[in-house]
Amino acid sequence: MSLKDYVMRYIYVLLITVFLMGIYSCEEESRFAISGDDKEAPNPPTDFSYKPLIGGVRVYYKIPDDKDILSVNAEYINNVGRKMIFSSSYFTDSLDVMGIADSLEHVLHLYAVDRAGNHSVHVPLTVKSTGSALHEVASSIEVLPAFNSFIVSWKNEFKQYLNVHVDMIFDKAGQRRNIKWVLSSKDEIGKKIIDNVVLSENESLEVNIQIEDEYGNKTQVIKMGDVPIMDDYELPKELWKVPASNDSIAGIPMCFGNAFEAKSTNVIDGIICYGETLNIMHTAGRGRTGKEEDGNAPWNYIIDLGDYYELSRIVTHQRHDNDGIPNDENVRGYYYMGENVKIYNMYFLDDETGEWEYISQHLIPTPTGLSELEFAKQGAAGDMALLYPDVPAFTKPTRWFRYEAISGFGASPSVLSEITLYGKKINNY
Repeated sequence: MSLKDYVMRYIYVLLITVFLMGIYSCEEESRFAISGDDKEAPNPPTDFSYKPLIGGVRVYYKIPDDKDILSVNAEYINNVGRKMIFSSSYFTDSLDVMGIADSLEHVLHLYAVDRAGNHSVHVPLTVKSTGSALHEVASSIEVLPAFNSFIVSWKNEFKQYLNVHVDMIFDKAGQRRNIKWVLSSKDEIGKKIIDNVVLSENESLEVNIQIEDEYGNKTQVIKMGDVPIMDDYELPKELWKVPASNDSIAGIPMCFGNAFEAKSTNVIDGIICYGETLNIMHTAGRGRTGKEEDGNAPWNYIIDLGDYYELSRIVTHQRHDNDGIPNDENVRGYYYMGENVKIYNMYFLDDETGEWEYISQHLIPTPTGLSELEFAKQGAAGDMALLYPDVPAFTKPTRWFRYEAISGFGASPSVLSEITLYGKKINNY
């Protein structure tokens, strides 16, 4: 075949393809053309059935034969008087109608809509859901006392978007006060800390909760009763010390953290690595004992607290600087990246047994949905964790704390800026 014949054949095939596409396009445009002269209502959907869902129903139907059908809609008035409208395109034969907050009968009105905006007659359909996600969540709500704070937790098995309204009532300086929060989540397990509750030891507060879904339905107010607040404080670091690299405490060697002009002691000096301030420890892949053949993680950072304390919380600070890049050029810096510690275990030394007692494991979550500046501010504030996250409590009195780095943000962990501990001193121990 000559080049000329090949080109002519190619042009012929191309023209046929364009012609066929034009015919299909014209058919589609004809189907979806919006005409101001079209005043004729489409036929309604028919042959209804439905499947009950938690908080709603799935309605099945036969789509009308009208060629210009755009959608099938369903309307109903929910328990708070709000008109709810749900829509499904002509491509499907079912429609999910949500926001039903009980298992009583509700009347839906279903109708078809065409491209000109004409509505068919409304066809009523009586339905019942299998219950409400709100009630399932309400039965799982818990409020736990914590340190200068309290925890609200719940289970949302169906992962529906919820607002949890928290109402805190307390007496302060002889006055009755009321503070409100709205906690939003669609996670299967919800847990939020209401922080900075400034009350004296053994003072309590009253907590009431109401749960709302995205359709405006609300539960009754759930009275959680009085919640005691536990008191702790940031431990002073003046007496803190760390063992030399590879020195063992109760059989566990202290890590090596003095690589690249970094120092292990930087982690307890109260100076946070931020901007161009390089104040970190660095294992350089020699974290376990300081010997290269021993590899890096897991490694243990051990602190002699200088006295006996009951421990409650920890705040860790990551490395921020990113190889000397100025802060104004890279505000996020090195936060939540690379060799910063992401997962760690915590232990205290039990004097009675002479062994390390496991406390818990913590994963530092990476923030989402923040601007670069907000991201940097959150990283600079550090990551706070309860030592006992499920049921907040103090450890037994101890003088020694162990931080075991397990993994980093995409790389083996090797850097850490600061550790701060909270708790209370045990006198005459």
